Amino acid sequence: MTPSSPYGPDQPTDPSGRSAYGGARPLVARMYRRRRRSLLLGLLVLAVGIAVPLSRGGEPPVETPVVTTEGGMGRGGGVEHLAPTSYPSVGAGRFTAAHGETAVHGTGGPVRRYRVVVERGTGQDAAAFAARVDEVLTDPRSWIASDELRVQRVADAEAADFTIYLATPVTSERMCAEGGLTTERYTSCRLPGQVIINLARWMEAVPDYGASLDTYRTYVINHEVGHEFGEEHEACPGPGEPAPVMQQQTYGLRGCVANAWPYLDGRRYAGDIVP
Repeated sequence: MTPSSPYGPDQPTDPSGRSAYGGARPLVARMYRRRRRSLLLGLLVLAVGIAVPLSRGGEPPVETPVVTTEGGMGRGGGVEHLAPTSYPSVGAGRFTAAHGETAVHGTGGPVRRYRVVVERGTGQDAAAFAARVDEVLTDPRSWIASDELRVQRVADAEAADFTIYLATPVTSERMCAEGGLTTERYTSCRLPGQVIINLARWMEAVPDYGASLDTYRTYVINHEVGHEFGEEHEACPGPGEPAPVMQQQTYGLRGCVANAWPYLDGRRYAGDIVP
């Protein structure tokens, strides 16, 4: 009895010993086995390539960006609608700092130096984020209008009084929790020396804000940096009034209208302190 092939039944032969498919049977069998081996080897290489994710520069694999929604970011946990933009919910957990420094801005008081960093894997550029932060904090409607402090961005961590982070929802939640704050991956927060901006809010703002994304971004920078400068939460003064920048506008305007600046018409605009 002729042993069967490990890759399937032997090819039928005619009485002359030649394959019914033409050519000498041993040669055909060898060629068939080679093709099967090549196919199996190719499939094995492909499987290994899929199973082992590539890593660049020793960083952990970054989660594929997913579309998230306001409803899915810690308020009820369910997806209510597709968000207009997509962003990663988790990044590398390490940060890239913006290079360079600015001039000192403001007319009086001590200089508060800040550093700007962006989590790797967010798809956001550190220089671009730093430029937006600089634009807000050096505006004459921002905190320098008090004439009691000045600001400057620096690149050196040792020279900085505080750092402004742009972090994914998962990373920002972890960082805020280290200081005892609960954000449910939804809000930004401030810890001593750390202003942590949630990437989800930076990309989407909040529902029913009634103003542009640019306005919300200005608000969230001024609000969290305001905490770093010693400011507390404030209440809406009344229906139709501008919301104080230290009001928690992310959680709703409470009848006020969106406002991103601590100084309006050259004067500090504020509401009652929230206990």
